[in-house]
Amino acid sequence: MGSFHVFALEGLPEITSGFALPEAIASACPTLQDGDIVVVSSKAVSKYEGRVVTGVTREDAVAGETVRVVAERDGLTIVETRHGLVLAAAGVDASNVADGSLVLLPEDPDASARALRASLQETLRCTVGVIITDTAGRPWRLGQTDIAIGLAGVTPLQDLRGTPDMTGRVLEVTVPAVADEVAAAAELVMGKAAGTPVAVVRGLGHLVQETDGPGARAVVRVRQEDLFPVGSHDVVRSRRTVRAFTDAVVPRKVITAAVADAITAPAPHHTTPWRFVLVSDGRRQTLLDAMADQWRADLRHDGVDETSIERRMARGELLRAAPSLVVPCLVNDGSHDYPDARRATAEHLMFVLSMGAGIENFLVSLAARGVGTAWVSSTLFCPDVAREALDLLASWQPMGAVAIGYAATPPTPRVPHGLGDFIVER
Repeated sequence: MGSFHVFALEGLPEITSGFALPEAIASACPTLQDGDIVVVSSKAVSKYEGRVVTGVTREDAVAGETVRVVAERDGLTIVETRHGLVLAAAGVDASNVADGSLVLLPEDPDASARALRASLQETLRCTVGVIITDTAGRPWRLGQTDIAIGLAGVTPLQDLRGTPDMTGRVLEVTVPAVADEVAAAAELVMGKAAGTPVAVVRGLGHLVQETDGPGARAVVRVRQEDLFPVGSHDVVRSRRTVRAFTDAVVPRKVITAAVADAITAPAPHHTTPWRFVLVSDGRRQTLLDAMADQWRADLRHDGVDETSIERRMARGELLRAAPSLVVPCLVNDGSHDYPDARRATAEHLMFVLSMGAGIENFLVSLAARGVGTAWVSSTLFCPDVAREALDLLASWQPMGAVAIGYAATPPTPRVPHGLGDFIVER
């Protein structure tokens, strides 16, 4: 592993749909040998496979390739594609093609790599690997680099966990993305405008496998394991009501961090009307039992039959089952006194709106951290019971309760509303 050699294949003709790409590569490099890695730009593969479109706007082409918008800013859209890749503009490219044309990524880059590898190996009678590349930016880093989006016969990741370093310490997290590293090395000789979409990497035969292997999909981190699963575009939309939780406890520091976000909400008169009561298990039992007694009494007073009462009571079980429970409270300290009902009501509503903004901040902050919540309004209907059970001041107004935990199953996708019913112009 002391060195390896990278060289571009010169003299390949312009690639178009139906062009004999495998044959052209074999002809341009008849000396391919066991252990070589053939690196091909995704654009070359897309042209060869007919993934060039005309008569559509870039925006429509990007939308057609997108499964999730991650972020948008100043006309730049970062999206997740059907391949699981997170790329600017879904990898849709207008460079190095005729005016009015757009190149889409290959439909299945791993399948493309496998087909190309099979053809090369049959023609040249040697065992090679194939990498299909595309250019991507990196979070927290300027510039772009090529990455592997399709693989065949190449080890995607080199897992060094459990092996010793040169001092004998055991490596715990080191998993080099060797396929991406080879892709980046090849890009140095392929360039962006030199008309050399294919390169060969020689000297890394230890990365070449007899079988096609798992493909580049093995490099894509699934969203459930992602430390940053929520993009800036869908931070707010990531909040969904969760009604079934796992037994896993949400760390207290995560909840307190969400409180810190909650209290950035706007408030009247520079006040701080938000309080978040972190309810202990003992207090929770007392609170929910007392609330249940009050609810049963109210329903019996309304003439509701016992079967219906118990069915309604079952709805509150998620507050008992959730790993954590928080009761947000409104404190009107700093509100202005007005002698008339009109202004007094408006003053109170200002504080209620501020409390609502704080609760929304709290829920969204937890959702962005991968934590599920369900806001239940029950304490609003029995504030005195809640205050007594939680030993709160008479001036504190409980504003519902928030069940907190990790969702037992992923929330169902949100069905978007048409905005026509929600926007009124005057």
